[in-house]
Amino acid sequence: QWDIDEMKSLWVEIIGFKSPDVVGKIAPEIKPGKYTYTDLEKQPGLKELMIPEMLTFIKPGGPPHAGNIPEFEIVPTNHYYYSLPIAQATKKNAGKANQDKQGYIIDDSWDGGYPFPKPSGKFKAQQVIINYYQKYWQWGRNYRLMGLSLGIDKNMKLDISSLYCLDGVRFSKRVLMQPLGWYDKRAQKNGTEASLLVSVLSPRDVRGTAVLSYNYENRSKYNQTMIYVPSLRRIRKMSSTDSQDPMNGQDIIYDDQDGFNQKLTPDRYPYKYEIAAEREYLVPFTDGTEYIDTKNGYAYKNYKFERRPMYAIKMTQLDTNYVYGMRMIYIDAETFCSTQYYNYDQKGRLYRGNNLMLEFLPESGMLVGNGSTVIQRDYIDSHTTCVQIFTVPCFWGRDQFSLKKMMKLAK
Repeated sequence: QWDIDEMKSLWVEIIGFKSPDVVGKIAPEIKPGKYTYTDLEKQPGLKELMIPEMLTFIKPGGPPHAGNIPEFEIVPTNHYYYSLPIAQATKKNAGKANQDKQGYIIDDSWDGGYPFPKPSGKFKAQQVIINYYQKYWQWGRNYRLMGLSLGIDKNMKLDISSLYCLDGVRFSKRVLMQPLGWYDKRAQKNGTEASLLVSVLSPRDVRGTAVLSYNYENRSKYNQTMIYVPSLRRIRKMSSTDSQDPMNGQDIIYDDQDGFNQKLTPDRYPYKYEIAAEREYLVPFTDGTEYIDTKNGYAYKNYKFERRPMYAIKMTQLDTNYVYGMRMIYIDAETFCSTQYYNYDQKGRLYRGNNLMLEFLPESGMLVGNGSTVIQRDYIDSHTTCVQIFTVPCFWGRDQFSLKKMMKLAK
């Protein structure tokens, strides 16, 4: 824990604003209070404030998707900030991060914190997405997440129920947990940025499945993902095509882990980066009271929004062989975190969406997924995955992210 006033003032100094001071200009007639889906037609300002894809949620509960929001509350905008070590590292390294001629970051040009606290210039869109990719949420990305995943078909029938565990660790540019800087010499030599280990605990027929991924800083060194399949009793190295497959029955692909886990590179499946919008939107807010009503069409209850200053980043895929033709990622301008991801297929159809909530811990200056619900939707197959998540900080050792560990999880 750190001094809250010090964290607040330092983060405002770094980014140059606080959210409550810059919102309220679009549809100012929409005040904090309670609303229903019928108010979308009565008060057009609500539609104007909504993320376009989010409008697919504002309706009564029921088929073809779970997670609809028939009623909601708008709460006053909050001021979010980061823990003192993250803010200090960001301030210390401000202006040091460099980009190459294509806008990709030169990895050794800064030592930690957010590389572009005030995005600007020709490659502003890439700076925003790089900030997000380098995210320091979930205790600097050193955490354990437990998830209960429920799959719901277009007839509101439960077709999948699974329990899984996701462990995350940051290997480079560590500023929050010891060891600082590089995790160890091995990580530095290999240029390993971060790692994720997913282990499936249920149902019984897939128990023991484990997925281990390594992200590398070098833009030309493709991220590596391996999967242990109990029925085969083998560890299989996944190709870039495999990483586009649905993950463990959920409505995301392996490249969608941790929100967005695809390599930012011009060499394989490159994107064109654009800022589609830079403005305020109504974004989900959690106080821990929202829940899915399983008896009424799996609709949300006690759902809340707040006005947030946001970047809408449009990422157009330049390789027609990739599963998504375009991604829309909505990134908070104050925290560089995202809770809204929407992916379109190569025909331009809305394909998959990932909607989650992050809880803010004021005494820690940290955004985490504590007890919130993640809604993943497949709009083409009319399927929804509801995931109840809970996370805790973890001081991982190297052995937690190894092939040996994968084998132990299978036993």
